[in-house]
Amino acid sequence: MDRRGAGTFMGAISNHDLFFCGFHVAKKNPRFQVTTMHYCGMRGEGDHEMHQCLLYDSVSPGAKLLGVEYIVSHKVFRSLPGEEKKYWHPHTYEVLGGGLIAPVMGKEPETEFMRYLLTTWGKSWHTWPDPTTPVPLGEPLLMWALTGDGQADKELIAERDEQFGVSTAKVQAERVETIGYDVPQVPPPESAAAIGRQWTATGEDRPTPRKKSSH
Repeated sequence: MDRRGAGTFMGAISNHDLFFCGFHVAKKNPRFQVTTMHYCGMRGEGDHEMHQCLLYDSVSPGAKLLGVEYIVSHKVFRSLPGEEKKYWHPHTYEVLGGGLIAPVMGKEPETEFMRYLLTTWGKSWHTWPDPTTPVPLGEPLLMWALTGDGQADKELIAERDEQFGVSTAKVQAERVETIGYDVPQVPPPESAAAIGRQWTATGEDRPTPRKKSSH
């Protein structure tokens, strides 16, 4: 296939140079989890600022395009109608729990990026629902996020840690110390219609500041 001249028309994805990795969970079946590579670019400014992400199952040239994710601020999320909010998952646990990593960034830039992502919301559809199949089969899956300890597939965590040379447990400890909030503990959604919560399962949905050690 002759690809000469394609660069002329690559503007739409020319800014998709932001890379990070996380775990996506099927909202209707939280036991189904996929390690997901995000390649994102910014669209808009100010209140209209939004990241648009292409999602892959690996970082190899032959990676499968799993789907897309849109990322907006908490202010934008709050402005959405109730019927729309059920599609958007929180990133608070993913950041503080260590599920999201940006391994190509330096330590300080990654920390600042995670501060930015902390209160954002993502809307993600996987159009390749089961990446073990040779072609995409079935309906798109609405994906969710891990929202509390003990929900992650331990094998996926171990594989990701080995691939990128990180320790998710260590990342969690460092993020809590640096950002200053306890790790959220929110159970998986009870239904596909449930609206996500960022910090707590019940009551006012606000963060719990980390208690400083007396030592």
